[in-house]
Amino acid sequence: MSLSLPLPARKDRPPHCVIIVENLPVPFDRRVWQEANALKEAGWDVSVICPKNEQHPASYEEINGIAIHRHALPLEARGKLGFIFEYACALFHETRLLAKIALTRGFDVVQGCNPPDLIFLVAAPYKLLGKKYVFDHHDLCPELYAAKYERHGFFHRLLLLAEKYTFRTADKVISANDTYRDIAIARGGKNPGDVTTVYSVPDRQKLRRVAPDAVLKADAKVILGYVGIIADQDGVDHLVRMMHHIVHEEGRQGVRAVVVGDGPALASVQALASTLGVAEHVVFTGYLRGEKLLAALSSFDIGIIPDPVNEYNDKISMNKVFEYSALGIPSVSYDLSETHGLLGDAGSYAPNATPHGLAEAALPLIDDETHRRSMGARAGKLAEEKFNWSSEAEKYVAAYAGLVKQRAYA
Repeated sequence: MSLSLPLPARKDRPPHCVIIVENLPVPFDRRVWQEANALKEAGWDVSVICPKNEQHPASYEEINGIAIHRHALPLEARGKLGFIFEYACALFHETRLLAKIALTRGFDVVQGCNPPDLIFLVAAPYKLLGKKYVFDHHDLCPELYAAKYERHGFFHRLLLLAEKYTFRTADKVISANDTYRDIAIARGGKNPGDVTTVYSVPDRQKLRRVAPDAVLKADAKVILGYVGIIADQDGVDHLVRMMHHIVHEEGRQGVRAVVVGDGPALASVQALASTLGVAEHVVFTGYLRGEKLLAALSSFDIGIIPDPVNEYNDKISMNKVFEYSALGIPSVSYDLSETHGLLGDAGSYAPNATPHGLAEAALPLIDDETHRRSMGARAGKLAEEKFNWSSEAEKYVAAYAGLVKQRAYA
């Protein structure tokens, strides 16, 4: 069998980008999947390297003409040593699969999506062969570490070093918001012309309202919803404590919380719900896809963003902001800088950084349906005017212009 080498690039095909993401499988990772499809629609060949999970167990499949290569991970890490082991395994498989793609199809660009800020190690050897590296800056890893472990120290310095070399290796940086862009320029030393902000807004043609899930609704008067990963830093424990305050201290009846998603902290927050006596008021659905996901989201009366106040969450753009708003669901959150900047007066904010404060912000929406509908309409209008994936996709594709020399292909 003849093999095509990674250099020189073949002239009989479109340019080819390989996207590497470690923390979520594709197409479950919405941002990565939308980016992959945007490049495909712009005439690129696209491959993705990502992990497997129970919902996406296939080692290889092709969807929408995008080749998806998946690898196993031995565990879903929580502690420091667990993360080191997970990342080492991921880097091994990413290196193996990228070499396979290089030898069988060739490629022109590698896009690395953090966390971790280590994927540049996989791409760096190919830069010696003229390939380009694009860093898709999903997370602030040093800030995430500081928020999770409440310290800086040795590992924090290592993360800053990894971030530094990631920026240095990258030919282009795609920032998840303007705060990240500022960090890429100030802390990463990038030329402003090489950094493009692309917000993770959903494609509103795919995220739409459908008939609510009748089982989730059941006899509930108001559904408080959460969608996303359930990890230690995501604050689902704050949602559970908020429910304790609403049900047991404020005495509200007919209020149910629905948590859509999964993650390493699921068992602990389920145990917390039992300990606080709100297990019957909190439903955990696990991962949902397709129409089941849309039906669950369409059941939400209020969207909860329980991510706690810290230096990490203050800077990130929550996907939940965009998703709730696209469906006309009013949001309740802590008063985080980036979240407040996105939602403005379309959001409701806790008066203090505690689950009690989160409950206080939710109660006016729980008690007043007219107010709830008004805030939902305001969020929907905001999404229609500002949270538009087609414009974000244009910026994303434009960032790739010039990375690969134009060439004729059949």
